[in-house]
Amino acid sequence: MPKTSTRNTNASATTATAQRGPLATPAEVAAYLGVPVKTLYQWKYRGIGPNVHKVGRHLRYRWHEVDAWLNAQATYDLVV
Repeated sequence: MPKTSTRNTNASATTATAQRGPLATPAEVAAYLGVPVKTLYQWKYRGIGPNVHKVGRHLRYRWHEVDAWLNAQATYDLVV
């Protein structure tokens, strides 16, 4: 009888966060945010996405800046 393992998504997310380096590729950030890579390029063009840096001819994101941008997106005012 095969074992069925229960997967804890929070544990896997925590492990992935601990294993990631200081810089991320657009593909890694897109997967993390759940958006297409093309969306990241559009956000860069419009100046509305997470802060991006050029390393040579490559785009890289700092994880702490991506997380800070994501947290800023979650805050909004509900004024009635």
